[in-house]
Amino acid sequence: MGIVINQSIKNTIITYIGFGIGAINSLFMYPHFLGEKFYGLTGYLLSSANVLFPLMAFGVHNTLIKFFSEYKTEKEKSQFLGFVLALPLLIIIPIFVISILGYDSIASFFSRKNDIVYDYVWQIPIIALCMGYFEIFYAWVKVHLQSVYGNFIKEIGLRILISIFLLGVYFHVITVEQFITATMFAYLISMLLMLFYANKVQPISFTFKIPNNAKAILVYSSFIILSGSVANMLLDIDKTMLNQYIEIEKIAYFIVAGFIATVIAVPSRAMHQITYPITAKLMIENKYDELNDLYKKSSITLQIVGGLVYVGILVNINQIYLLLPKSYSEGIFVVFIIGLSKYFDLILGNNNAIIFNSKYYRAVLFLGLLLGFFAITLNMILIPLYYIKGAAIATLISITLYSIAKLLFVVLKMKLYPFTFKNIYSLAIGLFCFFAFYYWDFPFHPVINIVLKSMLVTLLYVFLTYKANLSEEINGVISKFLKV
Repeated sequence: MGIVINQSIKNTIITYIGFGIGAINSLFMYPHFLGEKFYGLTGYLLSSANVLFPLMAFGVHNTLIKFFSEYKTEKEKSQFLGFVLALPLLIIIPIFVISILGYDSIASFFSRKNDIVYDYVWQIPIIALCMGYFEIFYAWVKVHLQSVYGNFIKEIGLRILISIFLLGVYFHVITVEQFITATMFAYLISMLLMLFYANKVQPISFTFKIPNNAKAILVYSSFIILSGSVANMLLDIDKTMLNQYIEIEKIAYFIVAGFIATVIAVPSRAMHQITYPITAKLMIENKYDELNDLYKKSSITLQIVGGLVYVGILVNINQIYLLLPKSYSEGIFVVFIIGLSKYFDLILGNNNAIIFNSKYYRAVLFLGLLLGFFAITLNMILIPLYYIKGAAIATLISITLYSIAKLLFVVLKMKLYPFTFKNIYSLAIGLFCFFAFYYWDFPFHPVINIVLKSMLVTLLYVFLTYKANLSEEINGVISKFLKV
């Protein structure tokens, strides 16, 4: 776990800095500089692109990680990369042809509730393309165990670009309409920066040669497309479908709440960057005892860190919303519900990496596809009834069922277990800290209130976790910090 902890800590710091910048963007600059309508539009376009990008990437960002260790020479690895870089064109070309020829019909469908969407639908596949190839180049860096720079570009660099464009709106350098297009270019710039760094880590050869295991690669990529599509659908289909039922302004309320809740998943995202290639390597080498140990350690580590973030958000949620326009308070319920789904998902540790690198990935992906359609159905039923609260409930049910299904496959089929009694102790510590701090506030400005209460919650939570010795890795980090 040495390299995992080292790069995970760096990635966690980078990701939280990025989320800090994102918080300024999402909680202050977007609402005050763009207004509700264009904030909702921006969120809709990015969410729709996120749903589409697994198709654009053809799943090869995961395929590259799974099969990379099978190639021994640099020449074979380079030819393998050239092959997988070309695979997405099988999807990209048809999508762009259909988008161009049928734009009026497609745009009309997606803008039937909100007319403002019509002129910007064309940006969705372009942003998705940039997202897809960014992840492919990022995967090339990950397999060389160099995940920090890519995470910096993804979490900090992109958000800084967005901040610059938002300031451009504020100082009337660009219009809000031009900001939407500028956001698309921000994703293009991020992709090009990732390409540059990936080539620096290990020169990329664009020579095309079909490898001997091309059939296995194609089959795996096809199933991973389903997996990525399902996972992203469960994450972002709610915002995409909200556009079909409610005014686009209210999507902004949901986006803010979703952003706050997503902070809980940051530790998982950071650790995943390095545990994914290590998990793939352990499975190829049949080192299942080490894999089971990694599974348990990743579970309790993520639960401890993510639990602290979740409790910190919930005990401060009312004060956080005092910093936003009053209309955004509709999203408080959404934070609780989506946050719960994020918390449950992160305590599964590197479950996804195990699934996607096992022989059972096909069955689970088909199950995920079924749950994806279930999520769409739930949103169609609950959004008209409860609006953004209905979308949150649909998300919680869908993600929870999908997570349970994946967990059961790993436990029952592979005899790998993520949980110990330490997970129960960690949950108890989180509940204790929540009830101890949720029902009172300092009589100060919301920002001061948030800072003071966060410090007290963190000190108590970390103290109890340290004394319970729930994670050797976390206790080691704390001990090293205390000695400094």
